[in-house]
Amino acid sequence: MPVIDSYSIIKLKSIMNKKIFNIGRWFSVLAIVGIILTACEKDDNSNPTFKATSPSFTLNVPANAQNNVYDLVSANSLELTCTQPNYNGVPYVVKYYVQVALSEDFSIYKELETSYTTAKMAVDAYELNTAMIDLFHEIEGDIDYPDEPRPLYVRLRANVINIASTVLDTSFSNVITLPNVLATFKAPELSFPTSCYIVGSSIGDGADKGYWSYWKPMAPVYGAEGEFYTLIYVPDGGQFKWGEEQNDWRGYDRVAKFDDQANAGVHEAASDGNIQFDNGGWYTIHVETALGATEVAWTFHIYPGAAYVIGNAAGGAWNDGDAEWKMTAPAGDGTWESPAFTGAGELRAYIKVPGRDWWKTEFTLYQGELYFRTVNIPENWAENVGEEYSVACSAGQKLYVNFSTNTGEVK
Repeated sequence: MPVIDSYSIIKLKSIMNKKIFNIGRWFSVLAIVGIILTACEKDDNSNPTFKATSPSFTLNVPANAQNNVYDLVSANSLELTCTQPNYNGVPYVVKYYVQVALSEDFSIYKELETSYTTAKMAVDAYELNTAMIDLFHEIEGDIDYPDEPRPLYVRLRANVINIASTVLDTSFSNVITLPNVLATFKAPELSFPTSCYIVGSSIGDGADKGYWSYWKPMAPVYGAEGEFYTLIYVPDGGQFKWGEEQNDWRGYDRVAKFDDQANAGVHEAASDGNIQFDNGGWYTIHVETALGATEVAWTFHIYPGAAYVIGNAAGGAWNDGDAEWKMTAPAGDGTWESPAFTGAGELRAYIKVPGRDWWKTEFTLYQGELYFRTVNIPENWAENVGEEYSVACSAGQKLYVNFSTNTGEVK
């Protein structure tokens, strides 16, 4: 029998202890995996599946509501509290929305923009004030809002949402009455619009910039706040809409005044409120805006479409509206063509808007797209804007522009 010294015994014990620890660790891992698999396979109270039950819940009447007059224009917020909807004791995330009406049946109501995730909420008084005014005008029409308290009816909409913000269930609270709520009409703080778009049956190219899907940006008139312009082709009976932003979809009735200086035959389309031109052709649309007491008034000036070249490429001629350097429009939708350049230098070109200097409606080419002037250019595009915005011209070349897609080239 071999003799085992004390060192070997100590080493053997160490190896056995490590193996025992490793086996124990593996058993622990297997036990955890088993628990997870069991939890995934088993559907009980520890791992509930959501079932929509739309439980009712209670919106509480604020203390002293019967005796208080809520002056919304002078307050910061109105405190509301409610009980949580009970989903079998499971603490789902609930998002609350405040809805208000001027009648208890909620036949016409407004939902406030702000949502809440607790059963105690400080409701924005300005949102309440605006909702009451809007409801009154929707029901009564365009008359002055009476300067006196009136009942306001309030309820909550509760959404249960999951971790992916998907709505799982919706329920509504009871309706409470706030007997004396004073709303006050405040004229909106108006400002000049900073953008305007146009979309229609002939705006674009029917492909990547498809008709009725390409929202063509109108260029701002340089140095003129709230003014915009564009040059478009409209066939006989062609129609279009407009908006302050894409997908705004405003029609004829949102324009305060049409100033038809081009015999376009503008009127409202019979079926869908579009702006319609009876007479086809190229038109410059110049939009002016004015700030009224409660809204912005839009005026559409309609002129015959016209674009020009000016400056060095035009032989050094700097005359605004020089007939010799007027670009030729295509018979229908297509490409405009300038006269052949008689000089060399930087391209200077513009859409003509009557009553506005040429440099206020100037454009250049940037990576094949029309780029409209928005900055001061005391010298030229290269020095004041950047070399990449400067187009070099040589005698004999021409400017070609597709105003339907706002693209162009010099060749």
